Amino acid sequence: MNEHDPQGNKLPLSTNSASRLPLRGSRNFPRRAILASHLVFTGYAHWLPNDLRGSGSDDVRKDQLQSLGELLPGRQYPQPPSDDVRQFFRSAEDQLEHERIWFRGPQRAAIAQAFGAAASSRGYTLWACAICSNHAHVVVRTHRDKSEVIWSNLAQAATLALRGADLVPTNHPVWSHRPYKVFLHTHAEVIDRIGYVNDNPEKEGLARQHWQFVQRCPFDV
Repeated sequence: MNEHDPQGNKLPLSTNSASRLPLRGSRNFPRRAILASHLVFTGYAHWLPNDLRGSGSDDVRKDQLQSLGELLPGRQYPQPPSDDVRQFFRSAEDQLEHERIWFRGPQRAAIAQAFGAAASSRGYTLWACAICSNHAHVVVRTHRDKSEVIWSNLAQAATLALRGADLVPTNHPVWSHRPYKVFLHTHAEVIDRIGYVNDNPEKEGLARQHWQFVQRCPFDV
């Protein structure tokens, strides 16, 4: 069964670790090398925990959002009508601490520059990056920093850049507080996920993106 990202898009299939045989004499499955991680940055309040489209959240942390409806775990099938989703977010606006922000050209450029600078200063190797209208993706080579730390460092850099350029209010969080990651264990998984990320902008009518800080993956030959 396909995984989905927070925007509900199907992700390329990842190999299930449970299919590997355990070591002789051990009941534990062997550790699998993580070659890279796919990190998703969802814009603030663009995918709520009790979203009609479904959610990967386990609970609704904000009391003011409880009135919007019950938690719907996982991707919902069939998906709700677009009009219902728009009405859901109109109802949510009064319950949010900050406005929802869309990433236009200037915001996307600032986010990209911040991602590139943070990756360079911290030694992260990015093999793919897509910055869309309400979320962003990167595929990052495994680093001594955990994937959650990499997510946090990139997100913080972009937030500070947007605030510093007066592209968002100074107290706006910019991103959802729940990092989303998928570990990639094989060359094929990495290459498939790079292709998925690179295709993302075009899915919402944006031009294909080419960022100077993105390095060519050595597995993609």
